[in-house]
Amino acid sequence: MKNISMALLLAALPFVGGIAQTYTNSYSKEVTRLAEKWVKKGEWRNGFTKASPAPTVNLAEFYLQYQKNPEQWKAVFKWLQETDLLAIPAGRTPIPGTTLTVSVEDGDNWCSQDDLRAGKGSESHYEKIDFMYVVRGTEGFCRLDHETSKPRAPYKPDRLEYTFEYDRLQQFTSIPGTFNIMFPCDWHVAKVKTNSESQNLRVLVIKVDNAM
Repeated sequence: MKNISMALLLAALPFVGGIAQTYTNSYSKEVTRLAEKWVKKGEWRNGFTKASPAPTVNLAEFYLQYQKNPEQWKAVFKWLQETDLLAIPAGRTPIPGTTLTVSVEDGDNWCSQDDLRAGKGSESHYEKIDFMYVVRGTEGFCRLDHETSKPRAPYKPDRLEYTFEYDRLQQFTSIPGTFNIMFPCDWHVAKVKTNSESQNLRVLVIKVDNAM
């Protein structure tokens, strides 16, 4: 639990770069520039051409996590490129040669603005990183402000829930062609209802190990 507390402390620092402050981890300008160049160069893709990081992805965190755990990340992108993501059945699918499992979720965005005002749906993870890729439809997300959000219950593997201020939420959407990554420093709400006519979507969630 000591490590959890340290992670929460680090996550409360402002982010230096293009993402709004207080929503994710902070890194120096040097690390941020290095990560941006690394992402643009694209060696991390391992042949993956179907999507790119969403503007909300913490690229410095992505860069550092990839360096510590390259084999899992390479396997993720290789599998995504070689698999027909619309044809595979819903449910859990293993990535061959790894301990990773893909959760293929067909369903609807469920979290309304009223739900958010009531404080529902928040979570973060410590042991795992959520790699989220929408292959059909539009998914709504929120990221919580670290200055005003607080854990609402004890940590229980692998989930921590929060109280948060609705007016401080960072709200955005994810569509095919981009992917989101929610690191332990990204306290979030997924499956938020959008302005799209249809709330139905197919999203892939892969739990990648948090390399500490």
